[in-house]
Amino acid sequence: MALAAGAERVAAEFEYTKEDVNRGVQEFIRQMDEGLQKQGATMSQIPTYVTAVPNGTEKGLYMAVDLGGTNFRVCSIQLHGNSTFSLTQSKVKIPQQLMVAKTSHELFAFLAKQIELFLKTHHNDHYVTHVERRKSYVGFTEEQVFSLGFTFSFPVQQSGINKGTLIRWTKGFDIHDTVGKDVCALLQKEIDALHLPVRVAALVNDTVGTLMARSYTSPGKTGTLLGAIFGTGTNGAYVEKLERITKLKKMGGVSAFEGETGDMIINTEWGSFDNKMSVLPNTPYDRALDKESNNPGIQMFEKRVSGMFLGEILRRALLTLVEDKSVPLFSDEHSNQNDFHSTTTIHEASPLWRQWGLDTSFLSITSGDNSAGLKVTRQTLENDYEVSAPSAEDAEAVRLIASAIGKRAARLSAVAIAAVVISTGKLEKPADIATSNNASLEVNEDNIVDIGVDGSLVEFYPNFEDYIREALREIPQIGPQGEKRIRIGIAKDGSGVGAALIALVADQGRKSEFH
Repeated sequence: MALAAGAERVAAEFEYTKEDVNRGVQEFIRQMDEGLQKQGATMSQIPTYVTAVPNGTEKGLYMAVDLGGTNFRVCSIQLHGNSTFSLTQSKVKIPQQLMVAKTSHELFAFLAKQIELFLKTHHNDHYVTHVERRKSYVGFTEEQVFSLGFTFSFPVQQSGINKGTLIRWTKGFDIHDTVGKDVCALLQKEIDALHLPVRVAALVNDTVGTLMARSYTSPGKTGTLLGAIFGTGTNGAYVEKLERITKLKKMGGVSAFEGETGDMIINTEWGSFDNKMSVLPNTPYDRALDKESNNPGIQMFEKRVSGMFLGEILRRALLTLVEDKSVPLFSDEHSNQNDFHSTTTIHEASPLWRQWGLDTSFLSITSGDNSAGLKVTRQTLENDYEVSAPSAEDAEAVRLIASAIGKRAARLSAVAIAAVVISTGKLEKPADIATSNNASLEVNEDNIVDIGVDGSLVEFYPNFEDYIREALREIPQIGPQGEKRIRIGIAKDGSGVGAALIALVADQGRKSEFH
C-alpha cells in the first residue's frame, strides 16, 4: 500500500487541470501577439519568407537534408503532382563529439560528406556526369544542379528563403562558433569544397516542412493551418496574415510581399513559451532537470513537453521514491539498511543513476503495457535498466507516474494548438455554436481546421491525441463542437517532403527574378 500511495502522490504532482489549460491558452496567445510585434520577445514568431502553401499539384525532383536533433537525414523526393511523392533517404547518427565541436566546420563538413555519399549511392549517374563535366570544362546548366531544402531545426533569425543566422543551439548541441552565422552559407561552403552538384535553395524549419508536407498530401480543399512537432523537441509553424506581422515593417521586409497571398508562414519557436514561468507547471523534478541542463532558464515549455526531456523527468521522479525509505520501490527487503545502494534492486551500473539515463521511449512502452502483471514493463526494467526482479507493484507504480507525465505533456501540447486556432480565428465563434440549444454544426471539408503533426510522441505515445482532444474540449473558445472540426493528421516525412516543397517555391522565385 505504501508503494501505491507514494506513486499516486508523485503522479498527482503532474496533474494539469482545466483551469491550468485555459490560463495557459490566454498567456500563449498574448506571447504570440507580442512576438508578431517586436524582435526579442519570449516567443520569437520568426517570419519564414514562405508565402504560399502547396495544393498537391507540384512536380519535380528535389533534395532535402534534415538536421533535426540526434540524426541527420539525406533524401531525394520525386513530387508526382497528384498529392503523392516517392522518397529515397539515408539516415546517420550525429557523433556526440560533433554536437559540441570546437568549430562549425567540423559539423558541416560531416554533413556535406553524407550528401556526397548519398549522391554516389542513389544518384550516381547525375553525380558522375557532373563531376566529369567539371573536370573537362568550367560551367554547367541549372538543370544539372539539385535544389536542396535544408531543414535546420534550431532557432534561426531568417532574412530570406535561403538565409538565416543561428540564434542559439538546443537539443544538446553546443558549438559556440556557429552562433550568429548563416547556416546555409556554412553548408554551401562545405558542399562546394567537395564539388557536389547541389545548391542550398531554402532554409526550412522542420515545423514549416511539416506544414508544407501536410498541405501537399492532406485531403480536401482547406489548406493546412498549423504544422507541429511533438518529438525530440517541440515547435509549431502556422499561416498568419501578413498585416498582423507588424515587426516585418520595422525590419523593412514587408513591401516585397505585398500583393501576394497576404499570408506568411510563421515559425513560432514555441519551445521557449513562458520562459519566465508565469503559467507553466513546475514540479521539483522539472526544476532539477532545468538547473542541470545545458541551457537553464530557457526552452521551458519544451522541457515539459518534448521527448528529449520526459524520460529524464520520469527518472528523477522515480529516484525520489527510491530514496524515500517509507516507499518500497525497487526495494530489497533482505538488504543492509545502512547501505543505500544495497537496499535497492537497481544495479549500481544502471542507467537510472545517470542523467538522461532513462529513454523517453520507455514512457510509451509502459503507458501502453496491457500484458498480464505488466510483464513488458518488468522485462524492460530488468533488461534495459538493470533492475533485478522488479515486482508487478513496482511496474504499476512506474506506469502510473509515466502516464501522468505523458498526459501532462499532451495537455500542454493542446494549449499550443488551441492558441494558434483561436488567435487565427479559424473556428469563427465556436463558443456561440457550442452554447446554442441545438449545437449540431455539420462538420464538412469547408469548415475543417487541418493540422499536420509529426514526431515520436504524437506517433507512438499511447492516447497522446486523445489527451490533446480532451483538453481542447475544455477550452470555451473551442468546446466539443469546435474540437470535432479540428483534424489532426500525421505528416509523414514532413521535414523531407516539406523541405523539397520549399526548395520548389524558392526555385519558382528565382526563375521569376530571371524572367
